[in-house]
Amino acid sequence: MPAASVLPRVAPVRVGEGERLRSVGLPGATLTLRSRPPAREGLPPALFVHGLGGSSQNWSSLMAELDGVVDGEAVDLPGFGDSPPPDDGDYSVTGHARAVIRCLDATGRGPVHLFGNSLGGAVATRVAAVRPDLVRTLTLVSPALPELRIQRTAVPTGLLGVPGIAALFTRLTREWTAEQRVRGVMALCYGDPGRVSAEAFRHAVEELERRQQLPYFWDAMARSARGIVNAYTLGGQHGLWRQAERVLAPTLLVYGGRDQLVGFRMARKAARSFRDSRLLSLPEAGHVAMMEYPEVVAGAFRELLGRARTPGGEAAADTGAQTDTDTDMES
Repeated sequence: MPAASVLPRVAPVRVGEGERLRSVGLPGATLTLRSRPPAREGLPPALFVHGLGGSSQNWSSLMAELDGVVDGEAVDLPGFGDSPPPDDGDYSVTGHARAVIRCLDATGRGPVHLFGNSLGGAVATRVAAVRPDLVRTLTLVSPALPELRIQRTAVPTGLLGVPGIAALFTRLTREWTAEQRVRGVMALCYGDPGRVSAEAFRHAVEELERRQQLPYFWDAMARSARGIVNAYTLGGQHGLWRQAERVLAPTLLVYGGRDQLVGFRMARKAARSFRDSRLLSLPEAGHVAMMEYPEVVAGAFRELLGRARTPGGEAAADTGAQTDTDTDMES
């Protein structure tokens, strides 16, 4: 029986002011898409892909900043946000990328300006490599690309992919409140958790309480974490760094100096690997720069957009941050 047919009743997912949700039925999965009504007709389409444990809500601030620039939609990957788990239980990077490709093919919105954070960055890289016809530009915020020396602060997240660890963690933290869990996540993901407003913190707690009622919550987390680890071990044409070299779309890379999950030292390697790239370094940002500094990321994307429209042209206005310019999957 399709997973979507046996989901329990839980509180509805939050929809921010000016946002709307829609569902897209695909072979083997149903995806929820979050969007804002476009400011005008004819804006280029964009798609935003969240990271491990996140949802389409992670992109709300950036989508608001890009209102009038793109016609954006943020996807809830299978098993996250308001999307039910995939029927085949495939939470690998390839599985998530396949869902994104099928979504773009089904909705006919491609080619899009594709955004990805963390796990979503790995997914977006794979999509851009294997289906260049679907991607106009690529923007990656702390993408989960393979590292030889993983930061110690990232080890617990990787361990979630080990069979049994998620169940053990659940038992050990049974007494933790949703507020405690959210504070822990924000301390890990934000360069400065103090930037989170009281309202945003309350919304995050409410969302976690909702998702913890879903029977597949930890399974989706654990299997997706395992998918990242497995993707790190792939070599040859299926390796993520090899696929990064195949990306043709102009690429914006955003790295935070206080990122505890993706090493800041990987920024230069990424800038060398993506052939047509621009690097935005945010020394005070953590793992989710699009949530911490949405106006700066939006400004850098506007520059990328102007550069993509004028091949060989230099990016224009200063964003106020340090910037540098460096130059197989079945769907």
